[in-house]
Amino acid sequence: MSDWIDVAAENELAPGTWRTIDVDGTDVAVFNLDGAYYAIEDVCTHDGGVLTGGEVDGDVIVCPRHGARFSIRTGEVLAPPAYEDVPTFPVRIEAGVVQVRDARWD
Repeated sequence: MSDWIDVAAENELAPGTWRTIDVDGTDVAVFNLDGAYYAIEDVCTHDGGVLTGGEVDGDVIVCPRHGARFSIRTGEVLAPPAYEDVPTFPVRIEAGVVQVRDARWD
């Protein structure tokens, strides 16, 4: 189990913005969607490219390379050419700080 890692103060991650952070060697993108925080691995499961260079449309991120679409809330792949979901990560607010951790190996 990894420790919780600070991402940003709540007031530094405004609605509609995101921040990428290294979590135990994995690039994780943490998004503020209308005041709720979500974290997904910052990698397209189609070809391994980063997702955060792509357009965010509501709660969907579009891969900038080939247009695969993923739910930011659930990591679910929504459109090809990707067919595998993106891993998600737990997010919490602790003393006004947004935190994330990698719970995949718990």
